[in-house]
Amino acid sequence: MLKNFKIYGSVLMLSIVHFTIKAQEKVIVAKGNPIITDKYTADPAAYVYGDSVYLYTGHDVAPKPKNTYEMHEWLCYSSADMVTWKEHKSPLNVKDFAWAKDDAWASQVIERDGKFYWYVAITHGTIHGKSIGVAVADNPRGPFKDAIGKALITNDMTTDVKISWDDIDPTVIIDDDGQAYLFWGNQQCYYAKLKKNMIELDGPIQKVNLPEFTEAPWVHKRKGWYYLSYASQFPEKIVYAMSKNINGPWEYKGILNEIAGNSNTNHQSIIDFKGKSYFVYHNGAINNDGGSFRRSVCIDYLNYNSDGTMKRVVMTSEGVKKAK
Repeated sequence: MLKNFKIYGSVLMLSIVHFTIKAQEKVIVAKGNPIITDKYTADPAAYVYGDSVYLYTGHDVAPKPKNTYEMHEWLCYSSADMVTWKEHKSPLNVKDFAWAKDDAWASQVIERDGKFYWYVAITHGTIHGKSIGVAVADNPRGPFKDAIGKALITNDMTTDVKISWDDIDPTVIIDDDGQAYLFWGNQQCYYAKLKKNMIELDGPIQKVNLPEFTEAPWVHKRKGWYYLSYASQFPEKIVYAMSKNINGPWEYKGILNEIAGNSNTNHQSIIDFKGKSYFVYHNGAINNDGGSFRRSVCIDYLNYNSDGTMKRVVMTSEGVKKAK
């Protein structure tokens, strides 16, 4: 009887935990763009894993009329059709990095060998300027924890640009040969190889010289072409370059996405999912309460020309249809 009671108790506890997790997951059905309207989301990084898309965003909380970025945590959503989104409990906060001060800026998640690595831009607590940290988890919903207990990239490691925020906006790609690369930057685009453990650099920091590079690099690969898209000028539009080699040379191809409405910044991610390509970005379009410091994630279709170049993204209010 005692043994049976223990088993029953375990099942009961598991049921309670399961119910608690479910209670924290809000379902959002997007009615066009922006896709999320109950809170401000920014700097979207979409990632396809299994049969779902995971959307990682920053969380703008700046009160009006405070015109500055205020962000303390990152958010996570998932969808099997690009329209119905499940909001998960925030899996990562600035406070999870003991060495950091504040500012949960742009980020990206990638999986390797069953672990999920989250590269984030954040203000360092003791080294002046922005830095890049990395967190790790066993599943894409987290919770994530600091993977190395220190920053991976700090402002004193890059001195080409005399600003304190040139080490932001990390993007990461694992090439077909298994080599991982980290790209990042503001005013100067940097990149470096990562060791297989994904938490150490594997060689020197190198530079990519791109026309009118501002920030927000995103690297993806398709049919033998590498694409490096990024935010250009200010207010920002998204432009891109292409190469047959991830080390370059990169050929500038022009504008991909025009200035997003009511927002000085733009920040993109590009994915393929269920036979279609998607361009995920932010604008400031939630009524009159949006703007550059209270942004919202949007999704529109991305199309390619026969020569591999990308067609200019058409931003819409309708957004995308359910992926099947």
